[in-house]
Amino acid sequence: MGTNSADAAANGATNERESRNLVSIRPNFIVKDLQASITYYRERLGFRLDFQGPDDGPFWAGVSREGVGIMLKAVAPDVLPCPNHTRHEWGPSDAHIYTLDPDGLFDEFSRRGASFRKTLSFIEDGLWGFAIADADGYVLTFFQLRDKGGG
Repeated sequence: MGTNSADAAANGATNERESRNLVSIRPNFIVKDLQASITYYRERLGFRLDFQGPDDGPFWAGVSREGVGIMLKAVAPDVLPCPNHTRHEWGPSDAHIYTLDPDGLFDEFSRRGASFRKTLSFIEDGLWGFAIADADGYVLTFFQLRDKGGG
């Protein structure tokens, strides 16, 4: 039996009920302009700034919302962001984020002016949600497991 996105997410949800040893993940995104990236996550996606540093010239930051965190780092002017889709047209999203209410989150992000790559729909078989692109082009997919036949 093959594994697809819906199977993997379902297995994760089942295993979480059994044990809460692993709680979250924070992918690291190389960004072009740290302050512009922080602003996008705060204003468009409702994330909070957890930290940035060093004080004498920040190049590193962490943003989060409801247990989901992302690390942002401006490495050097000649080291540019490299979202998956820029490496190959079939490149997957840079992060998949499971949400309990993709409809409500889509409405919120729409009001905040997020840049949508895919609007609210079945983005893959069994995955109801949407995808946004951040200030550096990284694609974040927000989804919930759902049968096409019902909610």
